[in-house]
Amino acid sequence: MNSRTDMTNDGFFRVAAAAPELRVADVEKNAAAVLDAVREAAADGVGALALPELCLTGYTCGDLFHDRALLAAAERALARILAETADLPILFAVGLPVCAGDAVYNCAAVCVRGELMGLTAKTYLPNYGEFYEQRWFRSAPSASEPLLVTCAGQEALLASGLVYQALDVPDLVVGVEICEDLWAADPPSTHMAEAGATLILNLSASDEVIGKAAYRRQLVSNQSARLYCAYAYANAGFGESTTDLVFSGHSIVAENGALLAQTPLFAHGMAATDVDLERLRQERRRSTTWHPSPDDPCACLAADFELGYVFDEKHMTRTFERAPFVPAATDDLRERCEVILGLQTEGLATRLHHTGSRAAVIGVSGGLDSTLALIVCVRAFDRLGLDRAGITAVSMPGFGTTSRTRSNALGLAEALGVTVREIPIGPAVKQHFADIGHDPSVTDVTYENSQARERTQILMDVANEVGGFVVGTGDLSELALGWATYNADHMSMYGVNASVPKTLVRHLVRYAAGELGGTDGRGRAAEQILLDVLDTPVSPELLPPKDGEIAQKTEDLVGPYELHDFFLYYVLRFGFAPGKIYRMARRTFEKPATGEAARRAGTGEAFDARTVWTWLRTFYRRFFAQQFKRSCLPDGPKVGSVTLSPRGDWRMPSDAASTLWLAEIDALEPAPEE
Repeated sequence: MNSRTDMTNDGFFRVAAAAPELRVADVEKNAAAVLDAVREAAADGVGALALPELCLTGYTCGDLFHDRALLAAAERALARILAETADLPILFAVGLPVCAGDAVYNCAAVCVRGELMGLTAKTYLPNYGEFYEQRWFRSAPSASEPLLVTCAGQEALLASGLVYQALDVPDLVVGVEICEDLWAADPPSTHMAEAGATLILNLSASDEVIGKAAYRRQLVSNQSARLYCAYAYANAGFGESTTDLVFSGHSIVAENGALLAQTPLFAHGMAATDVDLERLRQERRRSTTWHPSPDDPCACLAADFELGYVFDEKHMTRTFERAPFVPAATDDLRERCEVILGLQTEGLATRLHHTGSRAAVIGVSGGLDSTLALIVCVRAFDRLGLDRAGITAVSMPGFGTTSRTRSNALGLAEALGVTVREIPIGPAVKQHFADIGHDPSVTDVTYENSQARERTQILMDVANEVGGFVVGTGDLSELALGWATYNADHMSMYGVNASVPKTLVRHLVRYAAGELGGTDGRGRAAEQILLDVLDTPVSPELLPPKDGEIAQKTEDLVGPYELHDFFLYYVLRFGFAPGKIYRMARRTFEKPATGEAARRAGTGEAFDARTVWTWLRTFYRRFFAQQFKRSCLPDGPKVGSVTLSPRGDWRMPSDAASTLWLAEIDALEPAPEE
């Protein structure tokens, strides 16, 4: 990949939190440690760094905070740090006590290229348990009435709620709070975020006790989620006085609820990671309950600045899940599968109950989607206490049906104890060809779609016959690509898979196989069939087989679902531009996946730049061209964060032009050697 500028405009920004080793009241030593941390971070491509609370003096100085020698030394140390970091493209916040008038404030000095941008003071001073901060410090002035002070030879505002805006890094607005501020019912970070801050730095000295680390992680992650922000939390560590307390140096970086990086307890180190500022801004734009308040009296702009920062991909550590719809951990996957199946089941059960129906009809092909839909039907009938015989599973072999898929469709239906019907469609379709004058030797779109529509007609008519309704089988990935025949498999009375992408369908079927296999003989038979379904190529089976094998493989025609689901997630969930998605996909798929990642992804196959580009273009072309099918979708339950239902998440005109998006993709076309 073209390295330096590929990611520059994609919103990525490197953030870190670190706890340098210090010595209580040894300000010169502590200043040197701070300088070392800032230089290390800058060399690692970090653009913003949080350092611990009062780290120039040490948090545990006690009554020494009123000693003039300590206060003056801290101010001199800050002046030295500013002078020696003037050439570094990094914003950092360092903790120190600041004397202003008749008060001492617990402050975070925000520094950029030798300039003191502001002094964010601590608002909530704990005075309970092991804390005595009100003995030494005064609570911060409000942002509406900041103090103008001279510190380290520079003038700066001192208050709570100060925000700092970068002029040369899109979407970078920084807010700072200090330790207990985060624990309060109304944290200053809330107001700073509403005033535009996308990154919050927290300078902390949180002592370690049993269970506190887990709570700290939860608190930081939850606040980043509530504020749609990145949150870097730097905690005091080795060197603080252990007279009564122990500090672990536990530092954390989170983004919108996700814990991206943390340091181990009781170890030196830096938690550094890449945050996606564009993603955060997109989240705020999507949320109708996020109300920015640029004139919030609890926050104010202290300064704007030029950082001179360029994101360099060589430092990038952030990775992107190959299968973003599928959870990573095995236990989470099992729980997620059960929840998704529960949502699908409850949706169908509610519809059955509402209509008073005791019958459902489903077309079974031996493929993944109809297999999952049949499993959901069985669970819904069990949920309502209905006889499974009320489910009519209809196998409709056509010109492309293989013995393998036919056998799996019929065998699974029998193993699950539902009513099975087999209705070959060949004679009816041939009659239809004769009626419309189509030459059956011409295996074109008419040849294929006639079979699909004949199957839907059969299902609808059987549903009338048994007094039930047709359960649809199409999945989210197929809806995105328009891989469905209009008014055929595109249509049903209730589509249980409508918001389940293909990569997740695969995991749901695998989960169901494991659950069924532990029951009885029928369950074990069903398990073996499901495992074979998982190994069967995805195909509409509309073209005649070759030597008895499937001749028409969907992924050869429209591209790998592994790629398409990746594209789909970032288009629907975040509205990213094609260029960013392309670069993310290249980074993600340039090497084959192994182990757990490969299992989750399906194949774990590597894709080169040309392959990614080709199928990304196909995705956008089809996504725009096929919107008319999505504009009239049947009802179906939403089970994930995105769906394409016109009544749910996605509203798009059928006549929207793809010109803009395809032009951007065309400009990305890789060179032949890539």
